[in-house]
Amino acid sequence: MSKNTPLITVNHFRMDFDKKTVIKNLSFDIKRGETFGLLGSNGSGKTTTIRALLGIYQPTSGELFIDGEPYRVDGDVKLGYLPEERGLYKKEKVLDTMMYFGQLKGLSRIDAKLWSLDFLKRVGLEAEANTRLDKLSGGMQQKIQLGIAVMGEPQLLILDEPTKGFDPINRRLLMDIIEEHQHGGATVIFVTHQMEEVERLCDRILLLKDGQRRLYGTVEEVKDQFGGKILEIVSDDTVPANDKLYTIERKEGHLTILNPIGDLLAIQRSLTGSGVTCLRFELKRPSLDDIFVDVYGHHSKEDN
Repeated sequence: MSKNTPLITVNHFRMDFDKKTVIKNLSFDIKRGETFGLLGSNGSGKTTTIRALLGIYQPTSGELFIDGEPYRVDGDVKLGYLPEERGLYKKEKVLDTMMYFGQLKGLSRIDAKLWSLDFLKRVGLEAEANTRLDKLSGGMQQKIQLGIAVMGEPQLLILDEPTKGFDPINRRLLMDIIEEHQHGGATVIFVTHQMEEVERLCDRILLLKDGQRRLYGTVEEVKDQFGGKILEIVSDDTVPANDKLYTIERKEGHLTILNPIGDLLAIQRSLTGSGVTCLRFELKRPSLDDIFVDVYGHHSKEDN
């Protein structure tokens, strides 16, 4: 395959479970070497799309290709996959488990051992090498499964909610590990609803809702599709509705997010005339978090 052809191609993908359609006519591609954010709340279709891409589910219709053909375990693309639902051999020791998966990925026994010990040291688990997995915390087990996913220098790295349950320190460690694989040329699919991580890592994104594509492109292109600019007002006073000059996107305590329609000076005069004292009046591009809340509603992220 040419370097200019996408590594991942999804065309007119539809997925039905019994009589329910969970993915509807979904099309997108993922370029070689890019980090691609597959975004959405629970139930939006993210994990279903990944499982169909890997042949775990058979699509009702459409095409899902990796390197121009349906995925095969014995294919040419080396895969690292961290599934949403974690799965390890809980009765086995940490090092034995990592070495086992390393050998499945084609490493020699000694190379798998050396790699595993180095990774365990990096993530602060070198003292747990001979501990049974079921004696570790959930966060520790997640580090082990991440190590298994990135072992063997995968060309395609699929991470489904990789920071779930991580504290800020371990989340930063994970981000560093992902960035190393980015710089090494891996194609990374990052499945998440953590928008700050997406802004840091992703080249392009696809936002799903109810199994349909809502926004697609680079982070900046998606912000443009959303509408370009928002106006943030911080005030102890209540910002009144004004459908000629602005619409109110949402309120969070003393912060009110407006979608401006009219001139900014006219908006400021209108607020002053309504008795609103602005502690902050700032025009800015929306964050991905702003966009997510707009698409899904204010409570969606907290509910997932």
